[in-house]
Amino acid sequence: MSTGPRWRRVLQRFTASELDLAAADEKEVAARHGGTLCERLPLRQRGCVCGAVRSVTLQPRGGVPTLQAELFDGSGTVQLVWLGRRRIAGVDVGRRIMAEGMVVEDDGRRVIFNPRYELLCSEAV
Repeated sequence: MSTGPRWRRVLQRFTASELDLAAADEKEVAARHGGTLCERLPLRQRGCVCGAVRSVTLQPRGGVPTLQAELFDGSGTVQLVWLGRRRIAGVDVGRRIMAEGMVVEDDGRRVIFNPRYELLCSEAV
């Protein structure tokens, strides 16, 4: 029995930056919940992502209030956009969310408009 891969993982944990470790943890959570990694989300198809909310902003689009949340899953980010909403209870920075919807590209970023979402409790992580 070889202990090479295990030692390699231990060594990587000691030499990796905090950001790398956080990204690896987010990837594990996304995989556990069955989400597709943001970097692999196919455009113009339905996708399901799971990650942590990095930022929440309110930006009008064409005179309509728009709530935007940046979701990070360790591989990249996707913008979740709710048209006509100013606030959604539970969608806060640091909260883990599973979101599903049509993936499009807007200004070079992957975006899901009006996603179906599920707030994940900390025990589910």
